[in-house]
Amino acid sequence: MSRELADFLRSRREALHPAKVSPTAVHPPGLRARRTPGLRREEVADLAGVSTSYYERLEQARASRPSPQVLSALGTALRLTTAEREHLARLAGQITPVVDADRAPVAADARRLLDRLGPLPAYVVDDAEDIVAWNAAAAALIIDFAQLPVHERNTLRLAVRLSGSLCSAPVGAEDDFARQAAAHLRAASARRPADRALSELVNEYAAHDPNFVAGWRRHDVRPRPTLRKCLRHPELGELELDRQTLLMPGTSLRLVLYTADPGSPSAATLSRLGSSGAVQ
Repeated sequence: MSRELADFLRSRREALHPAKVSPTAVHPPGLRARRTPGLRREEVADLAGVSTSYYERLEQARASRPSPQVLSALGTALRLTTAEREHLARLAGQITPVVDADRAPVAADARRLLDRLGPLPAYVVDDAEDIVAWNAAAAALIIDFAQLPVHERNTLRLAVRLSGSLCSAPVGAEDDFARQAAAHLRAASARRPADRALSELVNEYAAHDPNFVAGWRRHDVRPRPTLRKCLRHPELGELELDRQTLLMPGTSLRLVLYTADPGSPSAATLSRLGSSGAVQ
């Protein structure tokens, strides 16, 4: 993980605009004129209270694993979010990786929640973006998941399968799904570094979507809880929906549900979904 740690630190440093940091901290006397966006290594080292040579070795994957205290200081210096701090700790070996046997089961209360959502299409996904539970409205809106082979019940594989026939995005937001998927899988890969199926999925989708590749290279692990989607359903017509993602407490599972603006034609269409069928 040392290379992953190095790349993550570099990506967050380069993404941090100097204006977000104290001017006195980013313009110490004697430094050369700034030529590229983001902070310099020496600036991050100064903000974190470590030597420049040590920080440089971290970004070169040549330093020993940083202590929790150093990680905390780096997180503050780089203005990392809670999700990014957790990711940094995982890459530094401060959090034990998860093994495949630890995949969270879908609890009975999660299935009951899906059922109670009624006409709101919803499903539950795991770390690998596999759809592990769904309600009747989701099957009616997207596809009959029960008729798919288990390995095809995956949001990325379905995005490829349904591209052009069901799902699209508003103009200017075409890469939002790919960027969100890259962020989720980056974080999941740090939690499960030995998960071969997860690595295969990353490579598979990277071959399909250059936006995913770009997102993956940015090392962004911040969740994007809401995406606007435009669906062209063969029977229901066009719908404009918000795809909302919620982490289920105590697990790595996420609840994905589709909602529409109150009073909109899309909301009226959703109200007719989920009137029959059982939760899977």
